[in-house]
Amino acid sequence: MLNLRLVSWSLAIWSAFTFLFCVVYGLITPQSLHMHAFLEQVLPGFKWLSWPGFFIGLIESFLYGIYAGLVYCTIYNWLRTRFGADRDAGV
Repeated sequence: MLNLRLVSWSLAIWSAFTFLFCVVYGLITPQSLHMHAFLEQVLPGFKWLSWPGFFIGLIESFLYGIYAGLVYCTIYNWLRTRFGADRDAGV
């Protein structure tokens, strides 16, 4: 069984780190390679190169990671109890 809290926090931190990486990447690369249009579509309220937009994007990325962890762990743990190898082994 997956630990719901551990997986959710891990994905939330990973999502926030990925957002930060995309913003830094956008700052050091030419305009044609930026991801800002994608980020503005995926993260409501995010505006490129504004402090409020940056913090909104960071918070939303973190929350999306928590959401992904909650959904993934719930589905994984349910499928494991229903169809897992432990069931066949008699454990």
